[in-house]
Amino acid sequence: MSANSATSTAPEASGSTTHAAPPGGRKLVAKLAAVVVGLAAAITLMLCAFALPSANGGPHHAPLGVTGPKSAVAAVQQKLPGDDWEVTAYDDPRALARAVEDRDVVGGLALGDDGVTVYTASAGGQMISNAISGLGTALAEQQHVSATVRDVVPFPEDDPRGTGLASAALPMVLGGMLPAIVLLQLFPGHANLRIRIAGVAAFALAGGAAVAAVLQFGVGTLDGDYWVTSLGLGLGMAALAVPLLGLESLLGYAGFGAGSVVMMFLGNPLSGLTTGPYWLPDGWSTLGRLLPPGASGNLLRANAFYDGTGAGGPALVLGVWALAGLVLVFAANRRRGRKGGDAPAM
Repeated sequence: MSANSATSTAPEASGSTTHAAPPGGRKLVAKLAAVVVGLAAAITLMLCAFALPSANGGPHHAPLGVTGPKSAVAAVQQKLPGDDWEVTAYDDPRALARAVEDRDVVGGLALGDDGVTVYTASAGGQMISNAISGLGTALAEQQHVSATVRDVVPFPEDDPRGTGLASAALPMVLGGMLPAIVLLQLFPGHANLRIRIAGVAAFALAGGAAVAAVLQFGVGTLDGDYWVTSLGLGLGMAALAVPLLGLESLLGYAGFGAGSVVMMFLGNPLSGLTTGPYWLPDGWSTLGRLLPPGASGNLLRANAFYDGTGAGGPALVLGVWALAGLVLVFAANRRRGRKGGDAPAM
């Protein structure tokens, strides 16, 4: 009886084992679900970053200068919506033109009995310049006079629409990401931290010089001091690459991937390189200018078209990002030294 019972229970045991769930099955399903939800959230965020600012594009608290008879200036100030334009009165057209050159305003209107003179800065933002031109034309039609457009800060004659500047947006971002990727592959590990940092610094100088040379001498988009422009571009690339190296050193490839997603899919569309900062909604514009792609674009515009006017702010932002990346690298270095008992690599 005991033998028969033993043989009869064996198939039952084996049958119950056959239908049992594989070890860790629920954890795998949960992990897969988390990955799917995370990817969907990333795609949604990317779509919002690219689509929402463009859908809500337009003047947002853009500083506009106006000069002319007091009554005419007051009428313009009352007529223009405050959420779109912040109007400042100037004594004469010369003062207005100087304010455009100094980046105090994005453009302006000189009102007179014989016509309206529109002051624009297409190099500061083509779309905002078009909007100012439209304002001047509408005012001239209401007064039955002519409108004359004067581009105070234009693009160079070789690239009057600034197409080269628009095409530089993605290479400027990739110029910070690619060296980090390549250096991590070729010089992996904690012991090569110094080599990776040195490689990023060397590439930033070389990459900035190369991009500036193409844009200034090849395409003809830039019109400033070549070396100053190239150094600014190099700083922008370093401000992207060094934090990515720091995130990878501290958090691994997960940190590197998160940083890359933010820079590519958030920093790139919010950089305002093609539109200028005042064309994006206020919150998006502020965020964009605080990220390396936006700060790098602002620095490029200041150095290439405004003789460095307004370059201090974006240069400071980029310097802070580069310094933050170095802090992450040093933190990872110290943590690795404590855990492994090895001498720090830096």
